[in-house]
Amino acid sequence: MISEIDDEKKEIENEEADKEEEDVDIEGNGGEGDAAATKKKKKRKKKKKKKKGGATVGVVKEPSLKPPSRGLKETAFTDYYVKYGQTDPPTIPVETLFANKELFEGEIQLHSLESQLYRENSEEARALDRLQVDLYQKLRLGAEIHRQTRAYAQSFIKPGIPLVEMCTRLENKNRELVQEAGLERGIGFPTGCSLNNCAAHYTPNPGDETVLAYDDVMKIDFGTQIDGYIIDSAWSVSFNERYDPLLKAVQEATETGIRTAGIDVRLCDVGAEIQEVMESYEVEIDGKTYPVKTIKNLRGHSMGQHQIHAGKTVPTVKNGCEAHIKMEEGEVFAIETFGSTGRGYVMEDMECSHYMKNFHAPHVPLRLNSSKKLLSHINKTFGTLAFCRRWLERDDGGSLTVNGDRGKQEKYMGALKNLCDVGIIEAYPPLCDTKGCYTAQYEHTIIMRPTCKEVVSRGDDY
Repeated sequence: MISEIDDEKKEIENEEADKEEEDVDIEGNGGEGDAAATKKKKKRKKKKKKKKGGATVGVVKEPSLKPPSRGLKETAFTDYYVKYGQTDPPTIPVETLFANKELFEGEIQLHSLESQLYRENSEEARALDRLQVDLYQKLRLGAEIHRQTRAYAQSFIKPGIPLVEMCTRLENKNRELVQEAGLERGIGFPTGCSLNNCAAHYTPNPGDETVLAYDDVMKIDFGTQIDGYIIDSAWSVSFNERYDPLLKAVQEATETGIRTAGIDVRLCDVGAEIQEVMESYEVEIDGKTYPVKTIKNLRGHSMGQHQIHAGKTVPTVKNGCEAHIKMEEGEVFAIETFGSTGRGYVMEDMECSHYMKNFHAPHVPLRLNSSKKLLSHINKTFGTLAFCRRWLERDDGGSLTVNGDRGKQEKYMGALKNLCDVGIIEAYPPLCDTKGCYTAQYEHTIIMRPTCKEVVSRGDDY
């Protein structure tokens, strides 16, 4: 009798050590039936624990939730990621979610020039392709994080949401899914949410109380980065169907730019094709018809490691650059187009929110201690990636990994202006067309692979 009771006590101690809460009666007879029942309970608990700890991926489901906004494909679902076993809302880091499986390729297209079609079956091109698998995987990981983050954002972007809240929720989810680790991985640049006549480079500063309205046209442009390799992708949000022709014009123009792109393609030819498609559309607003114009001084761009603008630009109009500049093997481009019901030309306006360290920043002796302190913070937190004032005023100063909860910058505006004045930091104010007009944007990241071009940021939404 005593030995049976001692055995049951040991079992209870083991269960408590495993943090299993179970009431076991060790009083009374303590017969073999009780001991057997206790063993069965313990056995069942072990199975449950194994199931819980063995797989972090959730149940695979069919996506079913549609976004409340316009401007996306019919195939768009805000919970599309549940088909991979992701939770809803997404909480499992994407690298963990795909730990035991390969990341999917983006959309594969052949290079557009007939002289380059041989590359698809070329053994030499395939060998060169295999040498870049590590780079492709980093970009594909960043792209999947972008897709899941934007799908989550599409679920709550509705009229009435304050833009500060919208950007904060999107960016926090981006940090969570990418497993933010400073310069190693994180957000590629601040979330752009430019409204109406403002086409680019607007994100709310601290204290900005702007609220999204039903009749707004908003451009959502954000990025992810893995080891400095950036995914840059954007789409337009509207709720009023009257803007559908504007959004369709820009979406088709971006797709035209992607189709035209390829190794040895002249960048000026890409611009000519984009303009022809964009300006074949018109939109009627309040009984007046407006031709859709390409915003000629906003362009796509090549990207490098920790460098969002790597030197080449992709024009969106005919004769937009010198004829000899071509796309080359191995380059990564952000193909983006902007359409407008205004004059098709933007100028700097409103309060600046976007800043970025000059990739080729000169060495300048700084006299102000506040400038030295702020530059040190920028170097270790953002490097040469873009940042915004909201991030400087977070408790972590833009990176919990780098700064902990003691990174918040205080009274930094004078120092930031000084760094801009000496050319170390570049300010990127909002870019706006004429007041009262509407602008739209779509953008994808593509890789000029030796065998093909890969639209790595492609999704079911756009």
